[in-house]
Amino acid sequence: MLEVTPKILIDGKETDYFEGDLQRNGQLTPSVLTFNIPISQGLNRKLWNKEVLLYINKDDTTPLFRGWIKRVKEDFNVVQVYAEDALGYMVKGGEQGVAVVALTDDVNVDGLTAGAAVSELIKLAKLDTKIKTDVIGDTNPVVSTSIAPFRGSFNPLDITKQLLSRAVDNSATIPRPNIARLIEDGSNSQFIIELESDVDSAPIAHTYTERDNIIDLSIIKKKVPTVIVVNGANGSKGTFTHDSAISAYDRNYLEVTNNNLLSPAACKDFAQKLFRANLNVQSEYSFSTFEGIYLEENDVIEIITNDDEYSGNYRILGKKISFSPSQFNLSFTINRKPPTLSEYIASLDN
Repeated sequence: MLEVTPKILIDGKETDYFEGDLQRNGQLTPSVLTFNIPISQGLNRKLWNKEVLLYINKDDTTPLFRGWIKRVKEDFNVVQVYAEDALGYMVKGGEQGVAVVALTDDVNVDGLTAGAAVSELIKLAKLDTKIKTDVIGDTNPVVSTSIAPFRGSFNPLDITKQLLSRAVDNSATIPRPNIARLIEDGSNSQFIIELESDVDSAPIAHTYTERDNIIDLSIIKKKVPTVIVVNGANGSKGTFTHDSAISAYDRNYLEVTNNNLLSPAACKDFAQKLFRANLNVQSEYSFSTFEGIYLEENDVIEIITNDDEYSGNYRILGKKISFSPSQFNLSFTINRKPPTLSEYIASLDN
């Protein structure tokens, strides 16, 4: 473990604490910060919904985490604090209920691109004081909400996921989806949309080796879809089945939609690409280290080991930091190839 100097601010005031954990799983899920403070600091304070900032070093000017307290619990001589970042508001709206926007013929996001639509949804949900969209960007390729306009009551995060799932970059051998995540500008949490990193061409953010900075490396197995159905535009559809893969991995089914595909042949070709991409991404990896604490989702790293099977470039999916006032433990979840459309769509159901 490295010596660091983490500090936590609650409502702008530095707070004593014993230990904490920061969990970031990516894929449009809220980041969660939990930490314990002395009961003397928590008993007489109204902590619910207070802003929490975590700086991993006291000289940092940008917080590693910005969130709001959702729960507190007294436990012997400490108060346990649970906070979520701004994505938690897109799910719960700052209250116990789920955030909802009502889209009608008069109030809607018709004709907007995905980036503009998400920005408007955040405003309609009254979340624009928590989540800023100054640098949101847009999907690649750009998609519009003019296809199947949204009417009724919706969770803004659900619409965001639907819009992202419509935009698939099919310009390379392996199709790549768009992702969305939060970044920190020093004053606010900013919602951004970007194309998923190509591990073969993206800049390497950090290099890890067994000798220098890898503490432990483990494999998390994943399933490979062997029967893939792709729905295109105007009722076109294509199915790809890999018989030998079925023998090896059993029957695992996947159905996706890509409205950019105009014929059954194009749908089947896309299904084959999804199969090949998923074959490359059948395993996720987790490793512990003491370097790279500022790395984030979608950064690309290089791992060098004595085994060629594990050496190569990987994309960061998430990370966990356990810390005290003077130390931390750090681990990452990564995969070798960019997660494909199938992985993204599967995550929407979880």
